[in-house]
Amino acid sequence: MKTSTFIDAKKVALKNNCPECFSKEGLQLTFKQKFVETTFYKSITSDFSHEIYCNTCESIIYPERWTDDIERVFQYQQKAFTPKPASKYFKKKFWIIVITVLIAVFTAIGFLVFYLEKT
Repeated sequence: MKTSTFIDAKKVALKNNCPECFSKEGLQLTFKQKFVETTFYKSITSDFSHEIYCNTCESIIYPERWTDDIERVFQYQQKAFTPKPASKYFKKKFWIIVITVLIAVFTAIGFLVFYLEKT
């Protein structure tokens, strides 16, 4: 069971005019970073995406509709954005399996050494 979602890493309120409703209030740029969760680990990856949303007209502003001003502000904010470092957290289930396998291997080696010494 592998699930991957994008979590909000940074939100920035923009003072530009919305290309849909022409409101100067409500534009919001959101940078999102990919978060992966499986049975054995949780991970933040280096993959990220962005989205500009207008809270006034409640619509997503796609890059085709961006004005030159929005493009310049986006490029500035993209340079200023530093994503969270990629990391991996192993869950308890993973560590139980690893320790069980190691105990089984060392036990098998111990029995082989003991058996070979007797013969």
